[in-house]
Amino acid sequence: MRDIVLVTVDSLRADHVGWHGYDRDTTPNLDERAASAETFQSAFSHACSTRPSFPSIMTSSYALEYGGFERLSPKRTTIAELFSEAGYETAGFHSNLYLSADFGYDRGFDRFFDSRSDPDVFAKLRQEVKTRLDSDGAIYALLQRAFNATEKQTGIELGSAYVGAEEITNRALEWARSTDDGPRFLWVHYMDVHHPYVPPEKYQKRFRDDSVSDRDAVRLRRKMLESPDEITVDELNTLVDLYDAEIAYVDAEVERLVTTLREEWGDDPVFTFTSDHGEEFLDHDDFSHSATFYDEVIHVPLFIDDGEPGSVHDDLVGLMDLPPTLATYGDAEPPESFRGTDLGCVETDNWTRSEVISEWSNPESGDRRFSVRTDEWKYVREEDGTERLYNLRADPNETENVIHDSPGKLEELRDTIRDHQKLLGESVDDLGEVTMDEEVKQRLRDLGYQE
Repeated sequence: MRDIVLVTVDSLRADHVGWHGYDRDTTPNLDERAASAETFQSAFSHACSTRPSFPSIMTSSYALEYGGFERLSPKRTTIAELFSEAGYETAGFHSNLYLSADFGYDRGFDRFFDSRSDPDVFAKLRQEVKTRLDSDGAIYALLQRAFNATEKQTGIELGSAYVGAEEITNRALEWARSTDDGPRFLWVHYMDVHHPYVPPEKYQKRFRDDSVSDRDAVRLRRKMLESPDEITVDELNTLVDLYDAEIAYVDAEVERLVTTLREEWGDDPVFTFTSDHGEEFLDHDDFSHSATFYDEVIHVPLFIDDGEPGSVHDDLVGLMDLPPTLATYGDAEPPESFRGTDLGCVETDNWTRSEVISEWSNPESGDRRFSVRTDEWKYVREEDGTERLYNLRADPNETENVIHDSPGKLEELRDTIRDHQKLLGESVDDLGEVTMDEEVKQRLRDLGYQE
């Protein structure tokens, strides 16, 4: 039974890392590890944002199964639960509140840090305003506008939306040093690549002559989200510089994590690296990661460094294939609820995945969207009947909807989504509502989410 380390990075698109051919040196440390690892060049997320993506990463199931992604159903088995039952010590460290204990992501972990009760001083100050004043009152509204205006106009970010990479690494290593001989499962999720992009100056210097202050970065982020059509070419370039600098920062922290773990635990740990989704920079006229399924949002990096010489694989894989793969490394028997396939099968003739299905829903309106991606095609269907079909070989940038040009392929992919919807209908579950206090809601809004 081997120690297992799973590192996930929020909002990291595949084409901004070195081993996917990016022309900037964003990931020198990860590049070196990927070069000797089992590396999957065609890995795709099953969703376009964190909440619907992580059920696949942690439970090898689709987001809309078992009542949806608002909360993990007890009918899903988390990879942490699987390892815990197999005798592992388990720990998880992150600060995305949509992955908090409130939503079931603490299940199976002996030690779990989600920053739920650890807001900084300014966040506490903002919370005091919200809890002590009537939220419908004029004074409350005035003070809330003051907070928002301060961030927008001065760039002073009042309340950190996430815990930085250095602290997350420190917490994970503190736990690692306190453990016994193993086996151990550690999950670490870094938020820094998610906006707001406020990387340390030393990492900015890799990509630009002059550094951007935190104040200016926060102001630019506000404009990016609120007035994307007003972003200039220079501002777009600055945003990409900051994004890349955040990647470089996380690259250094992941290297510190893995190097230290191997010093503390020996060379045994299996190290897995991936992302939950990507990020758009006006590739399709928008920023961030909205409810689209373009490749800049669903194509993610993935490699597994098990200490043995690896290979580069171009086979189409989905992130739900990760949990059964980790289970194999940990000599644990995957439950029947796992839908993915052990990635070890890629080395054999038994790899059968021909498509990756991605999905999203609006919990309030019930609107659902689906996509199916093959090596050559991508089909997207929205609840209102809107459809898009892209020939990825002829149009890799997904600019031309050829919905009327390939009726045979269109009907085939429609059938794939129909079959998938039937599958979802077989696991309907009532999970009830998740109650979030105002502090949690505000921190999620600070990240650009709508609770």
